Amino acid sequence: IFAFVFQPENLQKNWLREFYQVVHAHKPHFMALHCQEFGGKNYEASMSHVDKFVKELLSSDAMKDYNRARVYLDENYKSQEHFTALGSFYFLHESLKNIYQFDFKAKKYKKVTGKEIYSDTLESTPMLEKEKFPQDYFPECKWSRKGFIRTRWCITDCAFDLVNIHLFHDASNLIAWETSPSVYSGIRHKALGYVLDRIIDQRFEKVSYFVFGDFNFRLDAKAVVETLCAKATMQTIRAADTNEVVKLIFRESDNDRKVMLQLEKKLFDYFNQDVFRDNNGTALLEFDRELSVFKDRLYELDISFPPSYPYSEDSSQGRQYMNTRCPAWCDRILMSHSAKELILKSENDEKIVIYDHIGPNVCMGDHKPVFLSFRIAAGAGKPIANVHKCCVVQ
Repeated sequence: IFAFVFQPENLQKNWLREFYQVVHAHKPHFMALHCQEFGGKNYEASMSHVDKFVKELLSSDAMKDYNRARVYLDENYKSQEHFTALGSFYFLHESLKNIYQFDFKAKKYKKVTGKEIYSDTLESTPMLEKEKFPQDYFPECKWSRKGFIRTRWCITDCAFDLVNIHLFHDASNLIAWETSPSVYSGIRHKALGYVLDRIIDQRFEKVSYFVFGDFNFRLDAKAVVETLCAKATMQTIRAADTNEVVKLIFRESDNDRKVMLQLEKKLFDYFNQDVFRDNNGTALLEFDRELSVFKDRLYELDISFPPSYPYSEDSSQGRQYMNTRCPAWCDRILMSHSAKELILKSENDEKIVIYDHIGPNVCMGDHKPVFLSFRIAAGAGKPIANVHKCCVVQ
């Protein structure tokens, strides 16, 4: 999962090289790649880079064994009401037979052949459902590019939905810090619930589903700050004209009153970033709480990689976080409990289910992509099941 930003020209090369290495290592038969913020923040100027990226991906030597592909790019940035900047790519290995995609208008599956790219107005494409969240979900009712794209697939009688999602971010570190849980996590909760209700409503047969993208899940800011700065004293700085809090400074009580953390609307400057990297930041997972309200509806494998956001966009700083936000596991791959049952468990010690991030030491943009590689027991529940290998990348 990652936000597509094309500033330095070598970022695309880095990204594709690391991505191809994962493809080569896992050799999936069916691969789904979900991207958010396609074209980056300056999408009007950057959409031309997107076309180059798509051409490179479809024609590269690393992907030559994938003889069928479907690409869905929401590039219609002039339509404020519909634009989500989501990109969903699906690649099918030549060895994979009998794969079908669902037509939501005709309500039937169609065999997938060839390579096809859809962009601009995805609203008219019957092979997917695309929706932007209702405007009253948006903080202050200002449109931004948040929504979801859903496709449905069938591999030898095993049907599942793949949902590309982008949820709301934290606009201010100071507001996120004020309450626990924060107002932003409440908005994300509402939006994710909206998507889950939508994909299991009465219009279509219910199938297993995987939801992956940039959920913007954040650590509980109040609890994290209280833990990281447990022995610190807090100084509050207010704007002279409005008396509004503009900065919080946490200092050690002794040790020459050393500054531990500075917090502003878009600044989270903690003196020791190692706490987010050591042992993959596992000590902070207890503050990753946003998914807990969905435990009856969604399952996630154990996280064993460091927070995926916000990484430095300096090409020489592959492991460094930006000091704009508290690092968090924004990028996730979640699934319904029935989808969990489709994943083939290992019969020996071979690790065939892998949930990890891509490019740990390389600049990949401000998000590290996250991937899930697994084998599916196609037609799960049947006495004889064909085994196919899948890989989904968020």
